Amino acid sequence: MASPNLLDLLESSGAILRGHFVLTSGRHSDVYFEKFRVLEQPAVVSALVEKIAEEFRSQDIDFVVGPTTGGIILAFEVARQLGCQARYVETENGEKCFRRNAVLPAGCRVLVVDDVLTTGRSVFETLGVVRGKGADVVGVAVLIDRSSVGLNFDAPLFSSVKVEGETWPADELPEWLAKIPVVKPGTRATVSGS
Repeated sequence: MASPNLLDLLESSGAILRGHFVLTSGRHSDVYFEKFRVLEQPAVVSALVEKIAEEFRSQDIDFVVGPTTGGIILAFEVARQLGCQARYVETENGEKCFRRNAVLPAGCRVLVVDDVLTTGRSVFETLGVVRGKGADVVGVAVLIDRSSVGLNFDAPLFSSVKVEGETWPADELPEWLAKIPVVKPGTRATVSGS
């Protein structure tokens, strides 16, 4: 699926919200990607991650690893399409880790996946867990790359679509954005006036 089609899909599915949002990173934005409007449609997810699977099909991937929550759905589907296993990074006692007796053998070849890339925090945390097990990270793949600065994961980065999405720290908000009531995504299903 070509990037313009993905953007159209995001718009038509209600995945792109406009307003004033506090992102998971703590930064503020006037655009939020509600990836669950896409992730709740299995046929759409399968079509979108096909781009990721095709990009890494020749890399002999042993495991696809994704963080909770959206990354788990993507890891499962990419692994299914690649014919390998998935593993999931979760939080336990405030630390990112593999839970439920999940094993990741040292030296295995891993593709790390996530849904939306902004600051890279969840990808870096996932990479830390994977590399801590001695695995070889052959790549990082995301559905939507909205990062505004180049991020170095010490592995190739692939995204189904790259979009421009500016973010600001709370103490540097533009005046026009500060006038819009702030919403923390996930706390309300809709944003009034957007």
